[in-house]
Amino acid sequence: MSTAAYRASTGDHSTRPGFWRAPFSRAAFRELGFALSGLPVAVLGFSLVVALFSTGTGLFVTMLGLPVLALLTIAGRGFGAVERFRIRTLLDLDLPDPREVVPDRKGAWGAVTARLGDAAGWKGALYQFVMFPWAIISFVVSLVFFTVGWALLLFPAYQWVWPRYTDWNGYRVADWTDSHGVHHVYELVSPFQIAGVSLLGVVFILLTPQLVHALNGANRLAARALLAGR
Repeated sequence: MSTAAYRASTGDHSTRPGFWRAPFSRAAFRELGFALSGLPVAVLGFSLVVALFSTGTGLFVTMLGLPVLALLTIAGRGFGAVERFRIRTLLDLDLPDPREVVPDRKGAWGAVTARLGDAAGWKGALYQFVMFPWAIISFVVSLVFFTVGWALLLFPAYQWVWPRYTDWNGYRVADWTDSHGVHHVYELVSPFQIAGVSLLGVVFILLTPQLVHALNGANRLAARALLAGR
């Protein structure tokens, strides 16, 4: 299957920039935005889903748990819609919305039973539950790689701070005393050392878009399985 045909069949219309251009591309910043914005959404979704599920199952024997579980599927649908919007706008992956819930019977009880049978709502709630740990991992790893990369790249611009405002000759990497009482100090002072730090930052910056794209790949797979309409 060709690349164009694959994207058409999966709804993925994104184009990946080249390796060298990726750190400065709009696609890379959108993917980074998806990874960073996913944590607050995941915290809210996970907390609400766990609270409603625990309350609903705890009250199940009294029948009062059924409306709570129906509310859980409504929340699952709502968070599913939020995730599809984020995936559509930030990952350029268009997922179809699920069909609306149509009660078979009139009245409040008919609405409750219809929500309890809503597969899209249950899958949306499941997505919030299973992807919560991944949202934490994606947020932390993406933020660390992005900030460390740029901090290292720009090191030559602020390395003068340490000799000017501290008693260090340069950024102190190591400072210890060995078992023989000899004091060892390792500081970044030479132009080659400073340039090496900046070069290491370039490596981080080049790898960050690839890493973030791979992390978001798990969200793409989970969304296709749990959030795409049927």
